[in-house]
Amino acid sequence: MNLLGSQTRVWLVLGSTDMRKAINGLSLMVADRLGHDAFSGHLFAFCNRGRTIIKILYWDRNGFCLWQKRLEKHRFTWPESEAEVMELGARELTWLLDGLDPLQARGHPKLGYSTLF
Repeated sequence: MNLLGSQTRVWLVLGSTDMRKAINGLSLMVADRLGHDAFSGHLFAFCNRGRTIIKILYWDRNGFCLWQKRLEKHRFTWPESEAEVMELGARELTWLLDGLDPLQARGHPKLGYSTLF
């Protein structure tokens, strides 16, 4: 299962989310509060107040999927931001799930070449 195709975007819903919400509540939150299309196939990540649970909601061809990770000992480094939603890349999402701060880890910048004539 490859969720992160080249066109897939990852959206972090900042702040804390009530983890009692399931697919219906989270998809309504994506559409109503954030103004995004929950059926887009993009990933929408939510975190609880204690930063120990992350849920990821996405649409897969004919239905919603909900993925959850719960930490038993540590906490996720969830971005503190004034924005309501933040976009991450696939690599940054992996860092977040592995316990790294996705905004602090920096690799080499993207390099582009052009020909001079």
